[in-house]
Amino acid sequence: MVLIKGRTVQVLLLLSALSSGCADLSLAGPVPRVPASQAAPPAWSTLEPASYRGSAPEAAPPGLPVATAPQPQVAPFAGDAELSVEALVEQVLAQNPSLPQMIAAWEAARARYPQVTSLDDPSFGVTVAPASIGSSAVEFGYRLEVSQHYPFPGKLRLRGQNALAEASAAGNEVEDTRLQLIEAARAAFYDYYLLNRAIAVNQRRLELLNRSRKTAETLYRTGKVEQQDVFQTDVEIGRQRERDVILEQQRQVAVAHLNTLMHLPPDLPLPPPPKELTLGEELPDATTLRAAAYARRPDLRALENRIAAEQASLDLAQREYYPDFDVMAAYDTIMGNGPMRDLAPQIAVRANLPVRYARRAGAVSEAQARIAQRRAELARLGDQANYEVQQAYAQVRESERVVRLYEKEVLPAAESNVKAAATAYGATKIPLLSLIEAQRNVTGLQDRYYEAVADYFRRLAALERAVGGSLALLPPPGLTPPGCSR
Repeated sequence: MVLIKGRTVQVLLLLSALSSGCADLSLAGPVPRVPASQAAPPAWSTLEPASYRGSAPEAAPPGLPVATAPQPQVAPFAGDAELSVEALVEQVLAQNPSLPQMIAAWEAARARYPQVTSLDDPSFGVTVAPASIGSSAVEFGYRLEVSQHYPFPGKLRLRGQNALAEASAAGNEVEDTRLQLIEAARAAFYDYYLLNRAIAVNQRRLELLNRSRKTAETLYRTGKVEQQDVFQTDVEIGRQRERDVILEQQRQVAVAHLNTLMHLPPDLPLPPPPKELTLGEELPDATTLRAAAYARRPDLRALENRIAAEQASLDLAQREYYPDFDVMAAYDTIMGNGPMRDLAPQIAVRANLPVRYARRAGAVSEAQARIAQRRAELARLGDQANYEVQQAYAQVRESERVVRLYEKEVLPAAESNVKAAATAYGATKIPLLSLIEAQRNVTGLQDRYYEAVADYFRRLAALERAVGGSLALLPPPGLTPPGCSR
């Protein structure tokens, strides 16, 4: 058993104060502790990366689900007369596991901040002089030592800035995943809408053919047409029934896609979509949309966060040219044996010698190259964002013009042609094939009309994703970053 006598208690109090994080003995200066109330802004705030200094994010971003495994719901739209795209998007964002996955990654990145800004654990050591045990010539000799490592001033702050910037990038990636889910949900919804409309158009074609068959039978009984007209309508009816089977199978696949996005069983029944959709309001000009994309897109913000993180890494690499310190306090009865008892308490400071310049120069060069890589990547992604916005804008405008053309000119003319052909065939003025061709044309044009409507809304969803959010929430005018007018 080691016996500790005399002034040992006072020395142990000094050692305890040193191990508790007191930095007054260090050349590095005090390391600030961040209160939990001073939480850093999450990645989706409006602050620039340069403002992420000296604080650790604590609270989860409002409005986002916690990163836990979503519990599948059963028939979330039970009792609804029809399925709306807004309700679908809400369910996808609430239940799809992709978003909790990204939120968990963001929370993991946030958890790095207290790790990299904390001091290392203090070290404690005990040394015993074996020859003094049981000796009558000297007292029992022992040494107690505690030490604390302190990085050079500024290193902990730079590590914290790096961690905060990486966490902000992960937060922006959460928002980017949310936008992608919204686009995917909307696109799947309009696929579902299109298939339901195609089935309805096919049913109308069958009704027209059944009417034509009755007319052909009546004309055949009166000897005005050949029996081949009846057989011809039977052939066309068989083709349409085949198409009905194919469309129903495709509709079931669309339902499975929607249910999968909502983390539901793929065969869960869903209400039908609306029968008609109304086009949106006039789009802003392309220059405004490109400016909005540059200001709002979370993938661009995430890259800016990565650049801020690499800049902090570069500053930290440059700080590696300066030494770190170890502060030590000890009580040494081995050295103080005999008449030199006053030498037992000791305090020391150690520092490493940063003389390996090649390693440090390599770290600085690596950090500089990574910053250049990130900046080039940001420029490339900015060009890609401009292109995506311009492409989606042109496609939405094209679909809008096509829909208007069908509504005002094409479909009314086709309907009139079918009515005229039915009247003319009943009067045996045209052959059956002319009537069938007119019916085929009107249903085919109706299919193309609904395809144009679905394309409009799918392309509008792609445009909103390219812009970085809803077009109704554009930033104030006047923000036109470089390159947006191209």
